[in-house]
Amino acid sequence: MSDNPTALVLVAQGSEEMETVISIDVLRRGGIDVTVAGVDGTDPIRCSRGVVITPDVALDSVDGDFDIVVLPGGGEGAQRLALSATVGDVLRRQEESGRLVGAICAAPIALEAHGVFEGRQLTSHPSVKEMVEDWGEYSEHPVVADGNLITSRGPGTAFPFALRIVGTLTDAQRMLEVRAPMMFPVQVS
Repeated sequence: MSDNPTALVLVAQGSEEMETVISIDVLRRGGIDVTVAGVDGTDPIRCSRGVVITPDVALDSVDGDFDIVVLPGGGEGAQRLALSATVGDVLRRQEESGRLVGAICAAPIALEAHGVFEGRQLTSHPSVKEMVEDWGEYSEHPVVADGNLITSRGPGTAFPFALRIVGTLTDAQRMLEVRAPMMFPVQVS
């Protein structure tokens, strides 16, 4: 844990907006300095359900290290992450340095595509299970953490995913302080 944790959230055309915005928002509530990087530049991107998000920076202009790199899902967005050589470079640096990567929904397909985090416990959206289940030890838990890899299943698990990242980058107390005013239930019935 660093005193001033940082996160790089990658966005591409077709990224899933709930996973993107909830991750950004919850991490910022947790005191994490979040940079939103556009995989294809700084032009606004249209997410999977039509919401438009404008990146802070272009991914190819990002310099420096981040405590975590977050990959939102969405079918098209995840494919773009999996096909980007720059995303592959970022993920390899994170893995080699022992820094965190978080991938939700379809985004874990980028892990196998770029040859990172092989053999780890992970989860994904059921629609890409067959693409990633042999890359690691597959689980159907809502959020799975294995060392410096945190994965999650989809839009409905975005809050626990982001809260887990806050707790990992800060501490459990800070995660509870973020969760309480959001009225996030301890259990969903």
